[in-house]
Amino acid sequence: MFGIYLKRELGRRKKAALVIALGLALGIALVITVNSVSAGMTQAQDKVLQSLYGLGTDMTVTKARTAPTGNSSGGPRFEFDASADDDDDAEQSSDRVMTQGGQALKAALVTQVAGQKGVAAAVGALTLNVTKVDGSFTQGKAQSSTGGSGNGGQGGPGGGNGGGSTAAPQVQGGGASFDVNSYSVAGVDVTDQDLGPLAGSKITSGVTFTSAQTNAKVAVVSKAYAKENSYKAGSSLKISGTTYKIIGIATPDSSDSTTDVYLPLKQAQTLGDAADQVTTIYVKATDSQQIDTVKAAIQKNISGTTVTTSADLAETVSGSLSTASNLATSVGKWLSVAVLVAAFLVAALLTSSAVSRRVREFGTLKALGWPSRRVTRQVVGESMVNGLLGGALGIGLGLAAAYTVTAISPKLTAELGGTGGGGGMGGPGGGPGRQSASNTMEIALSAPVSLTTIALAVGLAVAGGLIAGAMGGWRASRMRPADALRSVS
Repeated sequence: MFGIYLKRELGRRKKAALVIALGLALGIALVITVNSVSAGMTQAQDKVLQSLYGLGTDMTVTKARTAPTGNSSGGPRFEFDASADDDDDAEQSSDRVMTQGGQALKAALVTQVAGQKGVAAAVGALTLNVTKVDGSFTQGKAQSSTGGSGNGGQGGPGGGNGGGSTAAPQVQGGGASFDVNSYSVAGVDVTDQDLGPLAGSKITSGVTFTSAQTNAKVAVVSKAYAKENSYKAGSSLKISGTTYKIIGIATPDSSDSTTDVYLPLKQAQTLGDAADQVTTIYVKATDSQQIDTVKAAIQKNISGTTVTTSADLAETVSGSLSTASNLATSVGKWLSVAVLVAAFLVAALLTSSAVSRRVREFGTLKALGWPSRRVTRQVVGESMVNGLLGGALGIGLGLAAAYTVTAISPKLTAELGGTGGGGGMGGPGGGPGRQSASNTMEIALSAPVSLTTIALAVGLAVAGGLIAGAMGGWRASRMRPADALRSVS
């Protein structure tokens, strides 16, 4: 009897049922859209952080910043041999290798950090900035001048280090041109590549390091750097006089890499004259809920270090990604809540109004012996069907909106704040010549819809039906058989 009556009444009131269902559908669709876009924003921010930290890293430990000393001021100097034939061109190249920001930690601290309570793993890495200068001396007599005990040869890319070193050549009757390029190098602990700067990339050509290559002259280069310099697996790369064989090309999982060249850690330490030193310690916590506790323990027990968590780094991200994320998590969620409340209220009022127009019907049913609870159950049943119909429509609209956002994939930019000198905060960072480029990333926005979001939508549909049914049932339960007779008269 309940099902037959329910089907007949819903068939008679298709327009009213459709209006109620559409109101709930719009509210539910907005909730799904906002939740899916917010999830996409979170994924985009995670991609930005992974590009700096590497996959699975919860925090990094670096040396605490100190005020620069007098000896650390000034730019890099380069030395060239100007003893070329008078009538021939002389092309020479010089590399300047420096640790990131000049800040380094003792490699022994990696073991100390790994021993802290709550730390699952810790891996050290050394980040180097390499500035390469190629000089061309054209048809003229190049004369080399030597500096005395002072700052000999300052004032150009060919400036020496003073103290009798070769200074900038003086070219007579000819010319000189210089090409300056910078790139970043990361020394990787090849025995544990699941954590650190290479963890956020996949080897798409060639192979990665083996645990036996702790001091081998081999390299992995990023896809972008390989394309820029026409490198491939098997090519040779020369840095500061040392030749490395490129064994693999690394493609970032999420966004552009901030590192160009990866070397075994010992090789990077030798290249940067930084024996038993690291610039960054990548840390994975045993429990993601204890990250703040682990950070506090490291800061307390290991002095002279700066601990940066993903949350700290996220605060430095600005640009359209940050703006859109803030809008989605604040304005968007409040807007969806407001629309949903309005949809529930409208559904309840429309249901109550529909019940009021059925005074004769419900009064007659009560006169025939229907108790109030049976009338209420009938109204609630109709409202539940309307709510589920609205939920189905809302889920469909929400999925369509999320699919549209993913298909369009609007581009958002993320500008990463730095801590001055060297690469980005906590991460491997780019060299001086690519700082601004590597600190701005472009992320394609998607809108993934999770099962949790779908379950939330179903719950909202049921809740909307119950609220509307409760309002309509309350109104129907107050009707008496006499109301039906007055409605006839």
